[in-house]
Amino acid sequence: MRWRLVDRIDELDRDRFVAGAVTFSADLELFQDHFPGFPVVPGVVLMESLAQIAGKLIGYSVRIGRGDWPFPILSMMQAVKFRKFVRPGEEVRLEARILSLRDESAVVDVRAWVAGARVAQAEQTFVFNAVPLEAPGEAERLEALERSELRRLWPGYPGD
Repeated sequence: MRWRLVDRIDELDRDRFVAGAVTFSADLELFQDHFPGFPVVPGVVLMESLAQIAGKLIGYSVRIGRGDWPFPILSMMQAVKFRKFVRPGEEVRLEARILSLRDESAVVDVRAWVAGARVAQAEQTFVFNAVPLEAPGEAERLEALERSELRRLWPGYPGD
């Protein structure tokens, strides 16, 4: 997985809230162009980081609640706001709070913070299993990958 945009999960309260962090290395190629002489994390990358941590909360919550892994896919964002630049090397606290969790979708309030100041926020909507997994064993393979990532990110992961 090349686009791991969450370094760790510090707190996860099933069906409610997750918090974690990411620090973007100044060595990332994207900073050569965004922007030369004044590197900042692109807003879309911040939103993807927030979507990834929200996806872990949703996946874990649904797995524990109903027994399957939902494979949440970001489908919409509303009320997106970028408040401050995020520079390479700054630790970004990522937070996601579930607003609504249904059988086929979830709505999550996400926020990013640097040194106690809010730098970005949005309401993200996820749909589950939007693309049918037709290959035999594909759902099991993806679920194993998601569980492995959750174990890597969250030292408090209680297991399957």
